[in-house]
Amino acid sequence: MNEEETILTLSKLSREFFGTLANGDSVEAITLMNANGMRVRIISYGATILSVHVPDAQGRFADVITGFDTLDAYVAHLHYFGSTVGRVANRISGARFMLEGKEYLVPANNAGNSLHGGDVGFDKANWTITACDEDALSVTLSHFSPDGDQGYPGNLSVTATYQLHADNALSVRYQATTDAPTVVNLSNHAYWNLGGEGSAYDAMDHLLTIHAAHYVPVDAALIPTGERRPVAGTAFDFRTAKPIGKYIGDVADAQMRHGHGYDHNWVVDEVVAQQPRPQAVLEDPVSGRTMTLLSNQPGLQFYSGNFFDGSIAGKAGKSYHKGDAIALEPQMFPDAPNQASFAPILLVPGERYENSIIWRFGTKAGSLPD
Repeated sequence: MNEEETILTLSKLSREFFGTLANGDSVEAITLMNANGMRVRIISYGATILSVHVPDAQGRFADVITGFDTLDAYVAHLHYFGSTVGRVANRISGARFMLEGKEYLVPANNAGNSLHGGDVGFDKANWTITACDEDALSVTLSHFSPDGDQGYPGNLSVTATYQLHADNALSVRYQATTDAPTVVNLSNHAYWNLGGEGSAYDAMDHLLTIHAAHYVPVDAALIPTGERRPVAGTAFDFRTAKPIGKYIGDVADAQMRHGHGYDHNWVVDEVVAQQPRPQAVLEDPVSGRTMTLLSNQPGLQFYSGNFFDGSIAGKAGKSYHKGDAIALEPQMFPDAPNQASFAPILLVPGERYENSIIWRFGTKAGSLPD
């Protein structure tokens, strides 16, 4: 077998048992590996990205997503590591909203507001693996959310299709349909450190670019004020690459105080695009790894891992501290059902919701020794 044939045999899909939930349901893991050796692992619990192994500038692989090795750890912790969040990602103020003249109450699981779908959101569901395509290196998972689930109206059918591409891109396509008017805003809550999940350094020296001229300021409870504020001249200007930690300790900035760092939505656009468009670029100047993020969504929630306090240890045994990893979540704007100036997140029968996300990995010169 020649070298080319050896590389091609690495391209594969495997499926295995990952653990058992308290109700007796089995959780499965799917591993996707392309011909370049990039490897991604996804579990059915929460339709969660468990690991993403990509090479650095010298070709050395590391897992760049935070999380755990065991199912019990995912069940026990509430930081949404790599999981699919919904039925409504982000916050709903007052844990209530009006739809077609009727008020709906949803779980108040975040300082009187509702966060990421409630106490038992999609991140806590064991999704069903409905299709595996070894040729396409893809897996499709589905979830049925019944009418009244966490207070939301309508029977909602959801799918998540993850695919590993030949150019070292990972994508997910979320789709949903309903039999009654409802609200939907799905996203993935992966935390990234391009130096590696067990790296000795945090993500605060990563360079970040966000393709947005405005962001959405929040109040002390992290609820949007409804304003779109220009990023120019502020700590929120990532139109050109800058270190994430450059202004994160600026306590004179009220927005930084509210979020204990970055926990805000950037306005990439006002409407959903027909195709995924560039939203952000993340670069690690040490390893040389890069990640370009694309989505069809108009908003990008950037969270700088502000509440990691060292009490949780990840896959490599390292305790996660503030700034060790960051989340970049393409989505509609937070609290949209209660904000008249934001694009609605209404889904009605006969229409299909879709959020397409692409994480494209690459390298440039790094500072690690050869």
